[in-house]
Amino acid sequence: MNAPTPFDFASISERVQSEVQRAIQRSIKGVEYFSSSGPSLGSTPKDVLYSRGTMNLYHYRPQASEVYRVPVLIVMATTNRGYILDLVPGQSFIEFLLKRGFDVYMLDWTAPKPEEKSLRMEDYVLDFIPESVRRVQQDSGEKDVSVIGYCFGGVLSLLYGSIFNDGPMKNLICFTTPIDFREMKLFSNFADRRYFDVDRLIDSTGNMPPELILQSFDMLRPAARVVGQIQLWDNIWNDEFVKSYRMFDRWATDTLPLAGEYFRAITKDLMWDNKLYNDTMTVGGREAKLADIKVPILHAVAEHDHIVPYDAAKHLITKIGSEDKEEVMLKGGHVSLVAGANAIKRLWPKLDSWLGKRST
Repeated sequence: MNAPTPFDFASISERVQSEVQRAIQRSIKGVEYFSSSGPSLGSTPKDVLYSRGTMNLYHYRPQASEVYRVPVLIVMATTNRGYILDLVPGQSFIEFLLKRGFDVYMLDWTAPKPEEKSLRMEDYVLDFIPESVRRVQQDSGEKDVSVIGYCFGGVLSLLYGSIFNDGPMKNLICFTTPIDFREMKLFSNFADRRYFDVDRLIDSTGNMPPELILQSFDMLRPAARVVGQIQLWDNIWNDEFVKSYRMFDRWATDTLPLAGEYFRAITKDLMWDNKLYNDTMTVGGREAKLADIKVPILHAVAEHDHIVPYDAAKHLITKIGSEDKEEVMLKGGHVSLVAGANAIKRLWPKLDSWLGKRST
């Protein structure tokens, strides 16, 4: 028999000291985390081209010596702020587009005030977006405008493009955009007409409270926030990890309320009756059929999107009337598809190549 291995008391002492130092450093970093304000987001230089009510139209200052002829208008989702596409230098989609020679504008949103509860779907599709396109045309001196819609901003862009199908939209890019709302499983259950009295909610609150929107997102991944906080604590001394966590966590919780009548239309027309998918959607009495969109379109979907699952997005390309149309599925989730290291390597170069050929 082998002699028993002698117990290494010295190594125990070293490990205890190492864990003590680790705990001290974690505590110090934790104090720094809670006492600091985090990175400044949305800092790419821009000018407010137009502002009215809940909408803001920005024009980003060029960063390339040569600029493509066709300007780009980004339409953000109405639940979140646009700085997810403009995080920090080196991780900003906006900065990337500018350096690649695109003339970039963004239609971003602020929280609707109580008196703006009467804003309807037609205000967004027949007023806000067309007015922004007109302002972009005037400012750029170009008739054509390419439109990029993120998430529900993609839905609004589709409605706009289908109604104003004779121009001036030259190209359409949609990121993680749903059209079959039956496949938005948790949202469909949350808004089940048998149990969800949207009329009573909106008549009582005026606007859709952001807390309910945030809770519906959290229900998709109930443990995600706790897991994220555990990962933060485990990596609290990793400055790059902490920086990334703070950026994405701030955006994820910075949820906007939705105008009451607008949310009522989303619930009844899209969630309940699935009118966009069924080709029965109208906005302000005007038909909005996807088959009427004839311009080149690129739809980027995420392989692991828990908010807009592929089944909710996969029919978009087949229903669009364009001959020049492409769907690309990339690794990532609903947010990492468009922002962060994953997007820098995958989506951004693909978009640059696709849109560059169609922007002259």
